[in-house]
Amino acid sequence: MSLWTPDGEHEVPREQSRPQPEQPTAASAVPGAPTLDDLSPEELAQAEAMAAELAEARARLAETPSSMVVANHAMGLYELGAIHLSNDPANLAEAKVAIDAMGAILDALPGRLGEHEETLQAARSQIQLAFVELSTQAE
Repeated sequence: MSLWTPDGEHEVPREQSRPQPEQPTAASAVPGAPTLDDLSPEELAQAEAMAAELAEARARLAETPSSMVVANHAMGLYELGAIHLSNDPANLAEAKVAIDAMGAILDALPGRLGEHEETLQAARSQIQLAFVELSTQAE
C-alpha cells in the first residue's frame, strides 16, 4: 500500500502483526537504487523514524471522517483557483480548472459533506463571481 503526498508516493508500512513483504533482492531491486543494507545506522534510524511518522499520519487519517478530508481538498482547490486569479494578469485558464474541479466535487456529493457543505458552496459562489468579474475585465 502507498500514500500519495505532494512530495511523491510513499510506501506505507504495515502493522507489525501483519506479514511484512520481503525486502527486494539484488536481482529484483531497481538498478543503482540503495537497499536497506546500504544505509548507515543514522540513515536507517532516520528511515525508520520517517516510516513511523507515516504510519502515525495514516492512522490519524483513517480516524478522520472522509467528508472532512474531501472538504479540505475542495478548499485546497478553492485556494488554487484564488492563487491563479490573483496573478497579474490573472491566469483564467488555470483558475477555471481548479474552480471546475471544486464544483465537480460539490456537485457529486450533495448532502454528504456534513457541516462543511454550506461553507464550501459559499466559497464556490465567491470564487465563481471573482472569476466572472476578472474574465469580464480581461475582455
